[in-house]
Amino acid sequence: MAENQKARAGGADAARQAVMAARRADRRRVFMVWGAVAVIILSLVGVATKVLVDASARGEALKAAVAAPIAGIVKSTPKSANHVKNLPEPTPTAGVLMPPVGGDHDAVPQNCGVYDAPVGTWHAVHSLEHGAVWITYAPGIAAGEVAKLAAAATNHDHVLVSPFPNLPSPIVLTAWGLQLRVDSASDPRVETFIKKYENGPQTPELGAPCSGGVGQPTG
Repeated sequence: MAENQKARAGGADAARQAVMAARRADRRRVFMVWGAVAVIILSLVGVATKVLVDASARGEALKAAVAAPIAGIVKSTPKSANHVKNLPEPTPTAGVLMPPVGGDHDAVPQNCGVYDAPVGTWHAVHSLEHGAVWITYAPGIAAGEVAKLAAAATNHDHVLVSPFPNLPSPIVLTAWGLQLRVDSASDPRVETFIKKYENGPQTPELGAPCSGGVGQPTG
């Protein structure tokens, strides 16, 4: 009987040891899980912090660029801004900026947005009068370049993007009385020009909409 009691006691002790070992293993697993969660959280916090810092630095850089003169800007003060019917499309002429940066124009503005075909020049000039930035590109440039220009116009209600024939450079950005020629959609001056001149101080009719006119943008 004594041996049986000893055996039972030994079995109970072994069971307790097994339970305690299982509990220790559970605690280790919990610690490991929470440790992994903590590492993930810290990593995400680090990534988020870097994104915010980078965005802040980029915003400050853009603000500084907007405050400074933009290299390559050509200025030409329009002599008039009358509404004229049936104006002919302009043709390249020595000493004349293309597209036009202002002047007499159609009475109806071009709706801002992205177009995959040329728009009426004099409708677009009316949009410039309302504070639009008109981004024109040479037909046939790489699709990736066009996509970048379309992306640059996203979330802007006074930006117009369209192809334009016979441009003097692959891409031309125009505001009322102002023009900038660039070779690539990746040129940082594209974003700076939009930021500075969309509804900028050059706008004759600041606050006028770039909608309710003609044209159906594709984007």
